[in-house]
Amino acid sequence: MAHNLTLVNSGLKKLRDINPRLMSYNVEMTEVTGGTFWKAYTEGQIAGTEDFPKLDGFTNHTAMAGLMQYYPPIDTTNEKLISLAKELGPVWVRVSGTWATKTYYDFDGTTGGKAPEGYQSVLTRQQWENIIGFVKTIGAKLLVSASNCAGDHKDGGPLDLTQIKKLFALTDELGGSIDAFEFMNEPNMLQTSGAPAGYDFPDYVRDQDIANRWVRENYPECLIVGPCNTGMTDEEEGNDAVGPMGAGMGNMMKLGTVHDLMRGAEVPMDVYSYHYYNGISERLMSVMPAGHWPAEAAHTDAYLQVAPGICYNNLKPRDKYVPGGEMWVTESGDAGGGGDTWASTYLDVLRTLNELGSFCTLTNGVIFHNTLASSDYGFLQHGTFDPRPNYFAVLLWTRIMGNAAYACDNPNVEGAHVYCHSRKDGKDGYAYLIVNNSLTDHTTLDLPGEATLYELSGNGNMRSKVMYLNGDPLTIGEGNALPSLDGKCVSGKVEIAPGSCAFVVV
Repeated sequence: MAHNLTLVNSGLKKLRDINPRLMSYNVEMTEVTGGTFWKAYTEGQIAGTEDFPKLDGFTNHTAMAGLMQYYPPIDTTNEKLISLAKELGPVWVRVSGTWATKTYYDFDGTTGGKAPEGYQSVLTRQQWENIIGFVKTIGAKLLVSASNCAGDHKDGGPLDLTQIKKLFALTDELGGSIDAFEFMNEPNMLQTSGAPAGYDFPDYVRDQDIANRWVRENYPECLIVGPCNTGMTDEEEGNDAVGPMGAGMGNMMKLGTVHDLMRGAEVPMDVYSYHYYNGISERLMSVMPAGHWPAEAAHTDAYLQVAPGICYNNLKPRDKYVPGGEMWVTESGDAGGGGDTWASTYLDVLRTLNELGSFCTLTNGVIFHNTLASSDYGFLQHGTFDPRPNYFAVLLWTRIMGNAAYACDNPNVEGAHVYCHSRKDGKDGYAYLIVNNSLTDHTTLDLPGEATLYELSGNGNMRSKVMYLNGDPLTIGEGNALPSLDGKCVSGKVEIAPGSCAFVVV
């Protein structure tokens, strides 16, 4: 259905101020150490001519040959990577992931690269030094999670703090700072996330308090973040958001809830965190078929509703357990399991921008896109660091959308997902984001005067690997030079093409 929208340049009600580091990202621990990560799709799988392997189960997926392949450590000193990361502006960098739960910190070089019993991988001093250098060079803040595997529980007892103390001490020695601490990645999945065999939720709550209390006492400026749940809340608080909920692994596996992770905790947190994925990737379809969205549905209202629906349903537990705290989505992406075959294409831009816009209408906080430069959902291509459509989409968001969010009577219907912020340049007026997720109809905008238009598209191909700005392809040039990201001057009535996203500054 075609829509006619009237944009204004004054008089809207302000909703809230947004964290200036809203748009942030993950660097997975396995990227830092080198190790297994999601196996790259073949050209046949991307084209739909080759089947995906059938999986018998999903236990220690980090070691499953059908899902994983080995990758060397990411080079966080790479000039191209640093240059492109700097362009995104001030961010949080989260070094975590399922692999972080089973990583041994070998900062004195005694293991010879072999993980001690109870661990799966090794983090060296040089690797951590490179990460601290990367964070400092791009002006970021650092969030980490800690190991919590069999090696951290002597004789099956409570958490041993040796590893956590080593990580903080070396960071201090290197002149860095751990600015936020999230005890364990996706703890409501427990053993699947790397916890010791037989470990249960009371054990987790006990150890979460042990770790958080030590951090609070020794690093009072470090934010305590949690509980890092994936999946939804339980019936204790009710799931009353409009629209379908995400189909992340936590939902499909019906494991613990946020209440299991927080009930009885004694150390208060500063920030409430959860994970959001819109569904399950093709890699995991055989074990979680109900969790997968086909590409043909990736533009629909139902699909776009998942992110705000999950955010809405986390508001009640946030208010209960971290009253007044920000909401952080410490992992976010199109699909758990490394992303879908279209995650690296223009098609996923609609979801990414709609997530940013809708989140700001509901709460304040930070969204950590998974990942910066690994697997199909990475902003940058692994290895080459070539930017993908989502990179340019969020780069434009950070340059155009200011930190004040406004109510703009968003109709939230096909062709008209509309969000409004202050202008990033500080001038009077507003910066709008319009997501026209209809693939058949234009959306017409009535402008209040002269405006600047930044229309994004796949140039007729929703699964284009290159995104276009006002008809021009967005690719980097020699010396990692960014393309022109200038908008064009428009006035009167403007039509936003089917399947396009547009920033409009009025």
